[in-house]
Amino acid sequence: MTLIFAHRGSAGTHPENTMVAFREAARVGAEGIEMDVQLSKDGEVVVIHDEKLDRTTGVSGFVKDRTLRELQTLNAASSYAGKGCEERIPTLDGLLKWLYHTHLFCIIELKNTFFMYPGLEAKVIRLIRAYEMEERIIISSFNHYSLVFCHQLAPEIETAPLYREFMYMPWVYARAIGGSAIHPSIQSAPDSIIQSSMDDGILVRPYTVNKEEDMKRLFKLGCSAIITDFPEKAKIVRANYEK
Repeated sequence: MTLIFAHRGSAGTHPENTMVAFREAARVGAEGIEMDVQLSKDGEVVVIHDEKLDRTTGVSGFVKDRTLRELQTLNAASSYAGKGCEERIPTLDGLLKWLYHTHLFCIIELKNTFFMYPGLEAKVIRLIRAYEMEERIIISSFNHYSLVFCHQLAPEIETAPLYREFMYMPWVYARAIGGSAIHPSIQSAPDSIIQSSMDDGILVRPYTVNKEEDMKRLFKLGCSAIITDFPEKAKIVRANYEK
C-alpha cells in the first residue's frame, strides 16, 4: 500500500507546521507527517518552513535571529487570522513528545541550505534517540552533505535526499550517500524512475502530490508513499482506487 504523509501536517486545510495541522493529519488517518526544522537564536530546534518569519507569522526577520521565547510569542497561523486561528511555533521536542504516543511515521526536513545551522544534525538526532523513535523517523534535506553527516552520526536512522530537478539513476545516488529513499518533486518523478528505484530497493516518496490524477497514478504504480497537503483527500482517493 502506498503510504500517505501529510506535508507540514494537513497544510492544505490547516496552518502549516502547527500542532493543529499535525493532529488533523492523525485524525484523518495519514500514516505519516512531514515537517521542517531550523534553529532559534539560542539553539533550540523549532518547527517552521521559511527562514523568514513574515509569510506564516506576519512578523519580519529571520528565525535564526530570535530566541525560542521570542518565537513562541508569534502567531504561526497568522495567514489564517481571518479564521481566528492562534497557533504557536512548535519545538521538535514538543512535537516528538506528542508523536511518541501515535503510530505515525515522520519525515524531518532539515532546512539548512540557506543557513547552515551548525549543530542542527546532532541536536535532531539527539532528540530522536531520546524518544527512541529511530524506526519511525526519516531525515531529509536538499543539503545532501548534511544527510551524509547524519548517516555518519546515526546510521540506524533513515535518510532521503530531496531534489527538484531530474537526476540520473537517483537510486544509485541515494545509496552512495547512505540513503535508503528518495524524495523527488512530483515533476521529477516519472513512472520509470519510481519503478527502477523501488526495484533496486530504494523507497520513493514524491512531493507535493495534491492533484487527484497524480495520486491515482502513484497509487496504481504502488509508489512507496506520497507527500501531500491534503491527507484526507488522498485517503479517499486511495480508498476508492482500492475498491
